[in-house]
Amino acid sequence: MPLPHQLASQDHTFAAAFRILEAAVATQAFPGAVCAITAHGNLVALRGFRHFTYHPDSPAVEATTVFDLASLTKPLATTAVAMLLCDRNLLNLATPLSHLLPEFLSAAAPDPRRASVTLHHLLAHSSGLPAHKKFYLTCRSPEDMWQAIFATPLEHMPGPAPVYSDIGFMLLGLALQRITGEPLDFFCAHQVFTPLGMEHTEFRPAAAANRLLNPVETIAPTGYAPLRENPLAENAELLLQGIVNDGNCRALGGVSGHAGLFAPAVDVATFAESMLRASTQFAPLFTPETIARFTTRESDPPGTSRTLGWDTPTPPSSSGRHFSARAFGHLGYTGTSLWIDPDRELSVTLLTNRTMPLAPGNPRPKSDFDAIKRIRPAFHDAVVQALA
Repeated sequence: MPLPHQLASQDHTFAAAFRILEAAVATQAFPGAVCAITAHGNLVALRGFRHFTYHPDSPAVEATTVFDLASLTKPLATTAVAMLLCDRNLLNLATPLSHLLPEFLSAAAPDPRRASVTLHHLLAHSSGLPAHKKFYLTCRSPEDMWQAIFATPLEHMPGPAPVYSDIGFMLLGLALQRITGEPLDFFCAHQVFTPLGMEHTEFRPAAAANRLLNPVETIAPTGYAPLRENPLAENAELLLQGIVNDGNCRALGGVSGHAGLFAPAVDVATFAESMLRASTQFAPLFTPETIARFTTRESDPPGTSRTLGWDTPTPPSSSGRHFSARAFGHLGYTGTSLWIDPDRELSVTLLTNRTMPLAPGNPRPKSDFDAIKRIRPAFHDAVVQALA
């Protein structure tokens, strides 16, 4: 069931919020953006801003432009699969990871703590695994990468220390594949995205359309990759347009539990509404009980802001000052975000390509690269104030 549109007054209602995004692209915080806002079950804003790159002749960003969601893959794909499997009594979150991935023990140096890492730990980012490693720089094949991922030492005892971990979600995605017997992208396509009507959400869009060397004007680029990653390319660097920005995901073929998903803002907003309206006629994909279980802040480890696969507002939050204590959301490295507030019946999707450099070989200064940290809360505050 498509989202009901009520967009006629968006330019007036959200004028202040839109000005924030216009100012952000004018000051080169990112070259382009799309926002989608839902309130009380209706799509009340859907707007694109500026261009694919900083060059004024590059394609304009439209409301339908597809973005590399980066770590929004974690809640929209991997966590969504875990929720479905829990609803179907096919997944017990207390299951040790090693029961599904025995390589997690056999490929690593002996460490008795590893046997106690559960799927719950992975979802809550409390597994003891490190945050990130650039496996793609040293591994020669996906098989080599998986061996390195399996062998990654724990940095902490599972449970007490929350550490946001890409590696944990890489392993979680593979573990879920062992349960479903299907590749993660295939299962998501026919069990999550198609039922919800997320028609343009997919992994590997460039490969799916055979567009590797012919970037299209429907997908926002996010940067460049070294030539060695694509020997067929004629240029010194490969434009990442429809090709995932995350190096580890790219080396694994574009599909992983932590990154790889592409979508337009309206599809992300549609997913958000499925999380807000599970008990209504709007595409009830998950049960209310499972949604509550996965979006309630964890009590352990103490002080964590994490739920199972999501984050919650903790000041200073990218969601701003006004989202309720029951709100949940997630960010993506490329400049994407989704925040959902059940109390306000509100969702705010903001997709940007802030990783796009000013020009090939011209990386952005870190001070400019981090501008989105100021823009996100200001934008969310303006949205909530507009609807007050």
